[in-house]
Amino acid sequence: MLFSSLLFLFAFLPIVLLLYYLLPARWRNPALLVFNLFFYGWGEPVYVLLMLVSILADYILGIGIEKYRNKKVLAKCLVAVSAVWNLGLLFFFKYFVFTAESLQAVGLFRDLPLLSVSLPIGISFYTFQKLSYIIDVYRGTCEGQKNFVDFSVFVTLFPQLIAGPILQYKDLAAQLKSRIYGVAKMREGIRCFTVGLCKKVLLANSIGELWNYYRQLETGQLSVLGAWIGLLAFGFQIYFDFSGYSDMAVGLGKMLGFDFKMNFNYPYISRSVTEFWRRWHISLSSWFRDYLYIPLGGNRKGRARWMINIFIVWAATGIWHGAHVGFLLWGLYYALLLMAEKLWLLKRLEKMPSWFCHIYACFFMIVGWAIFALPDMADKKGYWGALTGLNGAAVYEAGDLFQLAGYALLFVILILASLPWGKQLFEKFFVPKKGRGRIWEMVGSLFETVCICAGLLLATAYLVDSTYNPFLYFRF
Repeated sequence: MLFSSLLFLFAFLPIVLLLYYLLPARWRNPALLVFNLFFYGWGEPVYVLLMLVSILADYILGIGIEKYRNKKVLAKCLVAVSAVWNLGLLFFFKYFVFTAESLQAVGLFRDLPLLSVSLPIGISFYTFQKLSYIIDVYRGTCEGQKNFVDFSVFVTLFPQLIAGPILQYKDLAAQLKSRIYGVAKMREGIRCFTVGLCKKVLLANSIGELWNYYRQLETGQLSVLGAWIGLLAFGFQIYFDFSGYSDMAVGLGKMLGFDFKMNFNYPYISRSVTEFWRRWHISLSSWFRDYLYIPLGGNRKGRARWMINIFIVWAATGIWHGAHVGFLLWGLYYALLLMAEKLWLLKRLEKMPSWFCHIYACFFMIVGWAIFALPDMADKKGYWGALTGLNGAAVYEAGDLFQLAGYALLFVILILASLPWGKQLFEKFFVPKKGRGRIWEMVGSLFETVCICAGLLLATAYLVDSTYNPFLYFRF
């Protein structure tokens, strides 16, 4: 279903863009809304009506909150209604079964029915987007949107609807009314989209096959070296999968005239866990900072309250990713690391050599992926046993050396692609810029065009030929 949605997008995107630009400016948002809903309905038709009802509820509540903003009690009640409505839907579809099973496991509510419902695609993303709108209207950061079509376009924008990044209304409010179009922006959008597509298809999918190989091995077949190779593969897969799709979303947004904020900023060059979370999934970190951490008091109400706030935010971050104890443990793992860094470790890291800080950060990132990648506790126990060698696993197997040799070049490419050097060199020498001279601009433009065409052809050929095409963040 998810793969068919993307194939649908690739097949019809040129037609959609052509019609979009042929329409008068005042008709572009209505046309975009129709395509947004059609795109979502292609992959999840049963939940289109739910989305529209949810949008209508927050549209009405947003107008009410702005109208009665000076009447604090009433405005807060309307915000509470929106929070209960949005989080209630999210809880029902994403967490109800998990909660019911957990209660029944401890002997409570044994008659509670375990409803079998599928998770609406992207519900975690668009729920947070609507909540940010309601809270910002209440704070006076932005005005309530009076145009239902414009508000619906914000919630349903197809480039990021099914896998993020999470948009905040205040960043797009002006763009919903008018946007800047042009050849330069279209070219930038195509370049960003192509880079993201190649990240996802050529890099994430390729290294994902190695992770899939090690994940499916029986515990007794998994060596210490194999467990670490598999975990490194997963770390690269999830980064290039999610950052690739985020780049595609940013690129598609630019083609439509929107400017979305980047969602990743080379997180694997971080020298601390704190820095890592400033560079990874920036839209989610920003959302929790603006709408949970700061309202709780941040670091302004004493050290004890500060640590409690970090604990709450990271417990919520873990649970946001899925209804599993494993995700909660992953969130708490980072809560403990961040607490340690805030209290004393960051000051000591500042005195350490850069290479040591980088190794420190990478080690704890990789360990974190071991928790995240295997939310099922039984799998986690077996894999951790192999990672540490405590289950008697061999140090290495002959197959590990074979896999390592076969994927060595890809690992080198992944490491280089995780660094900003390639992008900096490309933009310095090959991205067309004024003032360089006409010949140099033509050479740069030609080289960029060749790279884009080659990337699109290679990615398309891989998609056609490969049967392995997972989308890791769609499940969230």
